[in-house]
Amino acid sequence: MEVIFMNRLARITDQNEELAQVWIGEEEGAWHLGWSLYEEGDREDKVWYEGSSWEELMHIYRHQLALQMSEGFRPLLQGLFHEIEDLRSRNYGGQRLQCYSELYANETLYADLCTWRRKRAASDRKAPYFIATNRLLRMISSYVPLTMDELMQLPGVGESKASEYGQAWLELTNGVERSTVFPLDWVYSALKEEEYENWLYRQKEQKYKQELDKFKTRKQVLEGMKEGHTLEEIVHRSGLSRRELIELLEILDLEGYDTDCLLDAELAIMPEQEQEAVWNAYEELGDAFLKPVLHKVYGEEKPGGGSLEQVYEKLRMIRIRYRRHVETEQNVS
Repeated sequence: MEVIFMNRLARITDQNEELAQVWIGEEEGAWHLGWSLYEEGDREDKVWYEGSSWEELMHIYRHQLALQMSEGFRPLLQGLFHEIEDLRSRNYGGQRLQCYSELYANETLYADLCTWRRKRAASDRKAPYFIATNRLLRMISSYVPLTMDELMQLPGVGESKASEYGQAWLELTNGVERSTVFPLDWVYSALKEEEYENWLYRQKEQKYKQELDKFKTRKQVLEGMKEGHTLEEIVHRSGLSRRELIELLEILDLEGYDTDCLLDAELAIMPEQEQEAVWNAYEELGDAFLKPVLHKVYGEEKPGGGSLEQVYEKLRMIRIRYRRHVETEQNVS
């Protein structure tokens, strides 16, 4: 195997130094990505990836490397993540406050705040994150503001949030013992640089994990279409809901992937006259919204022959073809 990239990393724990290296190699048209850990003269190898996709390899490389660096490993040669300085400089103060609050939160108070949010979301009929994010509740539980002035020193608490929910939060923090004070300038010196860097890499690891999961899902959908699977089979294979899958098909079609075979199979049970009526409704009303098309074709009553969601599925599938037709016509003209 020909090694085309390698970098060594080190981690110091309890006065001991651990060494590791990340490497990428190529052999007979296949890519190999791995991690080697050196400990007390022994070497432990882990293969992170073997395959033909450079794009998939890079997704795994970024995710796994960020995970190792969040656990304290640092490269001996810089350049594994060029954007780390940008990550530090963007909202530096707010990031350090967030980092400290996640590392040193009062878990009991945080649980009480989450319980309050769940009940308030149910009574207000709102999504919980519209009321307060986990990040904000972590900050409240860590810094324990006792007055409205202190509460409004936390990032994410403006006049609107404070007036609507501030009193309820202060009722929960009242009487809770705290070991810190306001203002929060002390955080910048109290937080160790290594703690902060590890936290930054955990944020990157979560970001790259989401990107890797998204890549794998797209790969499963594309493979399913290529192998002639039905919509339901691809749903089972990918873990997406039917609606999420159709929305992804819209994106894939715009990117130039062939979705016709899957659309043909799913629309086969829909009468041609009905499909033509939907197409004509798109031409007349546009394709931005589905509800006007639904009413145009089926009237105000609920369409027969299946659930309303199934009818919307068919409308979305026909819209995929309609938008492709419109784009082709525009390119020709």
